[in-house]
Amino acid sequence: MAEPLFTDHPLRSVPLEITVSVGHARPKVSELLRLAENDVLALDRRLDDPVELYIGERLIARGELHQLEGGEAGQLGVRLTEVAQMDGHQA
Repeated sequence: MAEPLFTDHPLRSVPLEITVSVGHARPKVSELLRLAENDVLALDRRLDDPVELYIGERLIARGELHQLEGGEAGQLGVRLTEVAQMDGHQA
């Protein structure tokens, strides 16, 4: 049986921070110490690879980066392509 949505619950209005992960880098300390302004740090992902959305350490969705139209120039958004199930299964 599905649980009620608690539409009047006070916690529904609490904002959550979502972290969008676009990739990881694993430089050596010596490489990190040599980094300077305008250097490029290579990530383990390609530009068209999906990004991952997290709340805390929990993966909640995957998606694609998109530039928003009509907003601030260069503003990014994420089009969701996979969403984690409410029963705790990962996306």
